[in-house]
Amino acid sequence: VARRKLILKRAEKYAKEYNTAERELIKNKRDARRYGNFFVPAQHKVAFVMRIRGINGVPPKPRKVMQLLRLRQINNGTFVKLNKATINMLRIAEPYITWGYPNLKSVRELLYKRGHGRVDNRRIALSDNSVIEGKLGKYGIICMEDLVHELLTVGPNFKVANKFLWHFKLNTPNGGWRKKANHFVDGGDFGCRDEMINALLRRMV
Repeated sequence: VARRKLILKRAEKYAKEYNTAERELIKNKRDARRYGNFFVPAQHKVAFVMRIRGINGVPPKPRKVMQLLRLRQINNGTFVKLNKATINMLRIAEPYITWGYPNLKSVRELLYKRGHGRVDNRRIALSDNSVIEGKLGKYGIICMEDLVHELLTVGPNFKVANKFLWHFKLNTPNGGWRKKANHFVDGGDFGCRDEMINALLRRMV
């Protein structure tokens, strides 16, 4: 019972934090518009990357990058912390992947509907908080909402939490792809799609 109360308290704290951040962003945008300025939000810290093409005819460099990102099969997806090195990796493998910046709803849906953890090298569904606590409890991550918060905000234990998660196995999107051989900005599918990744994930989870 005490553990359940602690989990509820943490969930409430995170909800308050997300609401505050959202209200702050809206306020900054309105203030900028009122004074005739532009508001530039902070750079994104995390991306969700998906493989959209198969294994035939992939050159060695992009193949190695996708191995490092754990994208060995089509429609596999992972979270990636954004820095100079990872952005360069994404550019190398760009014709074979699509990526963007997930919002709270997307991260939640991925974990609750498709989330699996690595326990003794086995793929175990995250159907119980005890699975998370058993592997990540020593890092202060004891429930699903802790995991969502760590991934979304790129907390100090992001690397451990992401390594614990098995890569996501997603469906082909409802309605299909547009054209995999073209970049997203040219009416295709591969490359960076910023916030538009969230609409795609709705069709794939």
